[in-house]
Amino acid sequence: MTERKPPGVPFESWVDHQIRDAQQRGEFDHLTGAGEPLPADLDSTYDELWWVKRKMAREGLAVLPPALALRKEAEDALAAAYAAPSERIVRKIITDVNVKIRDMMLKPPPGPPLGKKPYDVEEVVREWRQRRAAATGDVPGSAGSAG
Repeated sequence: MTERKPPGVPFESWVDHQIRDAQQRGEFDHLTGAGEPLPADLDSTYDELWWVKRKMAREGLAVLPPALALRKEAEDALAAAYAAPSERIVRKIITDVNVKIRDMMLKPPPGPPLGKKPYDVEEVVREWRQRRAAATGDVPGSAGSAG
């Protein structure tokens, strides 16, 4: 426990003295986070829920309403489909996300509307083939471009 500041001693020098004594005793050695960089959000404005947001980020949790979360998932699925190595995987990714979109269209959750319809699997596959052909220099329709 810290002692009381003696009368007549300036507060700043008394605090400096307390810190110096603690350093000499090794009380600052082996603290959690020692040697690690400071968090990047230190210069942001104060947020009362900073600890909740940090915990959610660490746990990989999201706070989006279900419809917005599915919109984001659908966009990510489309990007993943375009980057997929084979047509079979493209079809699986788009079919899986379409099931979720159709389910939400039939049973909308509270909150904002989904505003998204299922993807046309054949159109996505066609776009995937064109992108793949452009990236590899193949001519669409030639052997080997269907994956």
